[in-house]
Amino acid sequence: MSNLTKKLLPTIEVSTGSLPIYTVIWMHGLGADGNDFVPIVKELALPQNLSIRFLFPHAPERSVTINNGYIMRAWYDISHPEIGQHHDEIGLKESQFAIDALIEKELEKGIAANNIFLAGFSQGGAMALQTGLRQQNRLGGIIALSCYLPLTDRLKDEASLVNASVPIFMVHGTHDDVIPLSRAIASRDHLLTQHYHVEWHEYPMAHSVCPQEILDLSCWLQRIIK
Repeated sequence: MSNLTKKLLPTIEVSTGSLPIYTVIWMHGLGADGNDFVPIVKELALPQNLSIRFLFPHAPERSVTINNGYIMRAWYDISHPEIGQHHDEIGLKESQFAIDALIEKELEKGIAANNIFLAGFSQGGAMALQTGLRQQNRLGGIIALSCYLPLTDRLKDEASLVNASVPIFMVHGTHDDVIPLSRAIASRDHLLTQHYHVEWHEYPMAHSVCPQEILDLSCWLQRIIK
């Protein structure tokens, strides 16, 4: 295990009730940090009686090749301008294990595995898929926003059987100039060929989040959690 995963990732915690029985672990995008999606807790407008702990971890700081080697928070390195090519497998696996550790901590707190959700935007969404589909505990769901499926060719061999039917909420902007819509659709189609349950939405937006997306996500969460 690398130095990046010996300690738990630092996180921002926001709870919607005093005794949470659900946890959403939400990963940010490249160069951001855990603060980036804290406001979404209120924007989701979930029922007041739904007690959820939202965890927003900060990715490790690392050199990012495509950004001239600058040190920034990143779940893995990106070395090619065509996003999704030449995967940083070492970085992906390091972050996967770090997120696994956060899941384990929630289990120790008494949260049932199927009440734990992984969510993320862009790089963070890629990590939600990377980790969730390989996680050995049956999760409640995966939320993949404006992202793609990394290490596609490894999924069939590495996928966890217990998460073969995990619900996946996957969305993308039709004007995304960071991760092309075609890349996301190819990821969606690959998941479908592997018989995953994907709820797919497209929105007329760039590499961002829009109000309709938040509303659709809120509805999806409430259907899954019940």
